[in-house]
Amino acid sequence: MRRDIIKRLRGDTKIDLRQQSMLIALIAISVLFQILTGGIIFKSVNVSKLIMQNSYVLILAVGMLPCIITGNVDLSVGSVLALVSAISGKMIVEWNLPVAITIPVLLLIGIACGAFQAYWIAYTRLPAFIVTLAGQLIFRGLTMTLLEGRTLAPFPESFSWISAGFLPQYKIGNVDVIAVGLGVICSIILVMIQVHSRMKSAKYHAKRSHTGFFVAKMAVLVFITIFFTYWLGTYNGLPSVLILMVVLIIIYQFITSNTVLGRRLYALGGNETAAKLSGVNTNGILFLTYANMGLMSAVAAIVFTGRLNAATPTAGVSFELDAIAACYIGGASATGGVGTVIGAVIGGLVMGILNNGMSILGIGSDWQQTIKGCVLLAAVAFDVLSKKNKK
Repeated sequence: MRRDIIKRLRGDTKIDLRQQSMLIALIAISVLFQILTGGIIFKSVNVSKLIMQNSYVLILAVGMLPCIITGNVDLSVGSVLALVSAISGKMIVEWNLPVAITIPVLLLIGIACGAFQAYWIAYTRLPAFIVTLAGQLIFRGLTMTLLEGRTLAPFPESFSWISAGFLPQYKIGNVDVIAVGLGVICSIILVMIQVHSRMKSAKYHAKRSHTGFFVAKMAVLVFITIFFTYWLGTYNGLPSVLILMVVLIIIYQFITSNTVLGRRLYALGGNETAAKLSGVNTNGILFLTYANMGLMSAVAAIVFTGRLNAATPTAGVSFELDAIAACYIGGASATGGVGTVIGAVIGGLVMGILNNGMSILGIGSDWQQTIKGCVLLAAVAFDVLSKKNKK
């Protein structure tokens, strides 16, 4: 009996390690660059810059994941971002409209762009690749028409604060109480989500990890979250864009993991015919997926424009490739039906740390592109080969 328990523990541990393989890879890459850069990677000032520089990619990756779960991609996100950025420049810089009015309008424009493409994908059944490729050209052309080759700047501080600002600090000694307090709150929310998911798995007798392993994983998660917020508090406090990203990640993780809409999304990606026969409105799910991608592109546009403090015609070039790569590296399947929001974020962080670490080491952009391409190829190959081994 003892051997059976040990065998089960080892088997469940392997399952968890397989599911968390990219998290382990992220930790390994971080430690490697920490050694190679002489400790620069984990300095609080560099971590803050890393978050700000990669925030728009992570936001786009969170929106891109549902598209990839359906078995498709969205090639237009960079151009939608550029168009929304250009409109923000027109409204704020040229027309002097208040930020409080501009931001809701920008979000609605993003939804409209996504809904325009969603109609052709969901209800006329044109291939998503072709529709979003056409959208990429259309929205980029509209951006260039609006800006007429100009760069609109600067933006007011209230707009730039969203992506380049910090939360106020309140220190007791060397400890930023606000940063640590938010870290504790985030830890509690994350643990509650994980416990709820585990209880649901137990209810339906689904396979889950050993209790000891689960508790250890939660303890590590809580420690990392609180230490991370404390460490950022030693610099200028928590970046405002970090709070935005955490809220988005929690919302989308909950939707994809704990709602009927999330289950239907995975059903659509796994087998659309079976999902349709089960009563799932696959057209509606597809429509919502791409309309949501437009919304997230608008959010990323606000963040990117505030960070750059300018609206430029070249904004968003190749951003769709970064978002897609983040999802695939984070464990999403190229064939659909598989992927998590947390995985997409981990994939985006892998790309961000690679960029940051190689830049610090003075590696040229040519080799950086080559290395990132190899990482993406390895991640997709791992997904395909692991599926073959399971079969």
